[in-house]
Amino acid sequence: MTERKTLNLRDTSDAEAPDLPKKGRGWKISEKRLDALHDQAREMRRFASPAHKALAERFAKADLGRYTFKRFAVVGSAIVDFNCHNLGMAIMIDEEDQDEALAKRRDKSLESVGIRVMRIKAKDILENMDAVLQRITAGMRIRIDDKRQARRAHHEQRRS
Repeated sequence: MTERKTLNLRDTSDAEAPDLPKKGRGWKISEKRLDALHDQAREMRRFASPAHKALAERFAKADLGRYTFKRFAVVGSAIVDFNCHNLGMAIMIDEEDQDEALAKRRDKSLESVGIRVMRIKAKDILENMDAVLQRITAGMRIRIDDKRQARRAHHEQRRS
């Protein structure tokens, strides 16, 4: 009879596990800052602008399947107006009195972690909701296709 081969694994009982970032539920921000962001988002939901309310109402009525948008979501150290976690897509509503430099910096930080940001003017939401919804739908389709292509590339890379 032949000798049975076994898999030789090294002993890892004395090895130390790598340190994982424990701050901010996966993000590198403090729990105190994260709690403050959630409080601020809650306050923003209470006193939302008419454009936010109108778009939220349309999202609530729409059947988007597994792609749902959450209002005033905390993503990292930013609060986005609407966030679809499954797509990695955020919608920001541009109000007239908004700080553009801050908005661009926030968009850049979100896109650096793979979240696509779509900016929509509040005036457009209030005046032409159908065109805004078509634009959002087109953005969702592009994002779904991007995710599908990335998944295909990942599977092909694993096979090689």
